[in-house]
Amino acid sequence: MTSGVIDLATSGVHDRCMSPASGSSGEPEPTPRAHAHDLLTLMPYAVALGIELESATPDLAVGHLDWAPERCTSGGVMHGGALMALADSVGAICAFAGLPEGAGTATTSSATNMFRAVREGRVTARARPLHRGRTLIVVETELTDSRGRPVAKVTQSQAVLAG
Repeated sequence: MTSGVIDLATSGVHDRCMSPASGSSGEPEPTPRAHAHDLLTLMPYAVALGIELESATPDLAVGHLDWAPERCTSGGVMHGGALMALADSVGAICAFAGLPEGAGTATTSSATNMFRAVREGRVTARARPLHRGRTLIVVETELTDSRGRPVAKVTQSQAVLAG
């Protein structure tokens, strides 16, 4: 996804995780948590960092990262790179969720605005597509702290890679 081309046709993840099953409302159902973990295994860096995916549909992906001392800069503040990796990973999964089978994505640009420091708790990422085109997907990811306060907003572009 974000670090290169992934062969989704042979991974089987697309079938297990992103086929949007419709619920009674006709809306895609969120990806079950167990299957959501399968998506993260495609991004070893996200797994190593401790990012967890809660749900994913073509319209919304939600994940989180817990504060930990090893994810901090001086003064116990969560490193901006950890926050950006959370946003990039969850945003990539949101982009991936709406792709046709066999396709993939790669981040081509990302803009981050930081609003507040995180010194404890959990940071939650909520990614929504702003644009889904044939060759480009633009995703906006909002990061909030444990109290629901804005931490950062990230807008990223994902190239659509044909399968």
